[in-house]
Amino acid sequence: MFKVYLDDPNLGNLEKKYLTKAIDTNFVSVVGPFVPEFEEKFAGYIGAKKAVSTQSGTAALHIALYELGIGEGDEAIVPDLTFIATINPILYAGATPVIVDVSPKTWNIEAEEIEKAINKKTKALIPVHLYGNPCNLDEIIEIAKEHHLFVIEDATESLGASYKGRQTGTFGDFGCFSFNGNKLITTGGGGMIATNDEKQAEHVKFLVNQARDASQGYYHPEVGFNYRMTNIEASLGLAQLERIDDFLAKKKAFRKIYQEILGDLPYIQFQEEYDNAEGSWWLTCIKIEKDIDISNLMIKLKEKEIPTRRIFIPASEMPYLKKFSKPCPNAYEIYNQGICLPSSTLNKEKDIKEAALIIREVLND
Repeated sequence: MFKVYLDDPNLGNLEKKYLTKAIDTNFVSVVGPFVPEFEEKFAGYIGAKKAVSTQSGTAALHIALYELGIGEGDEAIVPDLTFIATINPILYAGATPVIVDVSPKTWNIEAEEIEKAINKKTKALIPVHLYGNPCNLDEIIEIAKEHHLFVIEDATESLGASYKGRQTGTFGDFGCFSFNGNKLITTGGGGMIATNDEKQAEHVKFLVNQARDASQGYYHPEVGFNYRMTNIEASLGLAQLERIDDFLAKKKAFRKIYQEILGDLPYIQFQEEYDNAEGSWWLTCIKIEKDIDISNLMIKLKEKEIPTRRIFIPASEMPYLKKFSKPCPNAYEIYNQGICLPSSTLNKEKDIKEAALIIREVLND
């Protein structure tokens, strides 16, 4: 029977082997060898000097803001089209999010919008590589340098994506990643913060472990956080990291299939890549420039066993965030006309082809 998956995790015998090893050695909590091994191998994979594991991508973003001293009276510029976890940590830190519109073509934050939002309170830029599509990092880093701003890359959806041959999450002061169950690789939950500043990495590692000075027992010289990854999660991450190249190849192949089957329809628009960028395409999404009700379309596709999901609701639509945003028409248009297509690496290419043909048939109905 035809079965296609939206964003389900891809787990198998290798993951069982690593999990069994963690259980057999009794290293299942925060102390043990799997966490440092995962951090080291992850940093090596993305090309960063250091990586520190966290309990979530949200925790990684929060600890990045905290480590950079961003707090009350400070502002951080973020795109309107993103998962809410990009913005909530700014509020956790006591700072103010400044929400700006995105490009109608790439769906990412644009240099022009950033420039318009900068003022004397601005301390950080948080570009989001939405759905695995890298931002224009040259322009963003140039603006940051000109205005002496920190850059925290939200790479939670873009592991494996690159800009000018360099992986996302390695350009800014910090890069933040997520290993939620539906991401490219998963640890069940979990996240990672990457940096090329070894001193800051050491302090972040200290902070996520309740800022405990183990040389003095249970002594804590400053405020810390319980943001640690467990060894059982890290063991799962190690197994997934061994399979990442295959996962990436599948994601890119799936997007290509969708483009081949749907790309000639004049009302279908895919996210565009910037020059010198290569997306990882955690999810392949389309914008349908046609008079169509997205919710009704999703129902029709579900009836044909095609699972889909909506584009993120613009953050400025959230009641508690309205005061931090000006009108963002592009984000709203993408949300109103956009849909995410089956992209799980559990799928085979033939399944994606069949799904794409069904989507085309329903759209042309």
